[in-house]
Amino acid sequence: MTSASPPLVELLDGLRVVSIPMRVRFRGVTVREAALVRGPQGWGEFAPFPEYDDAESSRWLAAAIEASWLGWPEPLRTSIPVNATVPAVPATEVASILQRYDGCTTAKVKVAELGQQLQDDVDRVAAVRDVMGSEARIRVDANGGWSVAEATDALTRLAAYGLEYAEQPCAKVEELASLRVALARNGIDVLVAADESIRKSSDPMRVVREQAADVIVIKVAPLGGVQAALDIAQECGLPTVVSSALDTSVGIGAGLALAAALPDLPFACGLSTVELMAGDVTHDSLVPLDGSIALRDLTIDMELLDHWQAAEDRQGWWRDRVARCHALLAHT
Repeated sequence: MTSASPPLVELLDGLRVVSIPMRVRFRGVTVREAALVRGPQGWGEFAPFPEYDDAESSRWLAAAIEASWLGWPEPLRTSIPVNATVPAVPATEVASILQRYDGCTTAKVKVAELGQQLQDDVDRVAAVRDVMGSEARIRVDANGGWSVAEATDALTRLAAYGLEYAEQPCAKVEELASLRVALARNGIDVLVAADESIRKSSDPMRVVREQAADVIVIKVAPLGGVQAALDIAQECGLPTVVSSALDTSVGIGAGLALAAALPDLPFACGLSTVELMAGDVTHDSLVPLDGSIALRDLTIDMELLDHWQAAEDRQGWWRDRVARCHALLAHT
């Protein structure tokens, strides 16, 4: 941990824990909890999912400390194009989901949901294409849910709807590499994007060495902050998409800072997930207007923090988690 990082007592002194319901169930999440920390640079968000261990979660704390105590690189752009996000909902619900995203011309569609069939994915993607029209860009995200054979079959069918890329179609790097070969042999023109294989890996460069992806998807918090994520993106040298992890506008601000600092931004970014939540911690939420989100300073509303404040036992749980992760950072 850098000398500029705060002692634990200062970190806990400005800690607020919120619990915000989701508008729609998303990857099994119905209520999103997040710990927000306040420092001299503003607010940072610490919100690793409950199942993540302390070692993995400590990188999320490093990102929150960077945001609130250290600050971010200078931006190269002031507005970031973003995609709409369509959860694994029935096709009949697609239109109402897309209505929440002002002006977005790209959609990311969740597929390979546990308990669903490939036909559900096909129907959902078809509905997105029908609603958004022929010029829209559509990408699918399987979260590693397919085998190579399943991914080949699924993408063969879904490619009929014009896919921009498939995000983490298989779980392992070697599977992604095999899938790229299988798609090429079958004449399926769909790019492969790596997400979990970057942010959950101790060796993100393996994706590049094994030619396992055409695109990388990076998230600030799991990689330890904006600067750390920027370093990985530059080292990989592949087209980069910045995404979020069901963040409040505080966390989205970090994602926007990363997207703004990248030398090139060839794809819309997955930073419009505040729309999936039933509330936020600011009245000036970082949501798209005409397909983009403008960079700006946030004013966090204390009344909203009070309104969404988590139950006392959950506050204690998060404070204990911060303390454990802080101790890990102190020894790195």
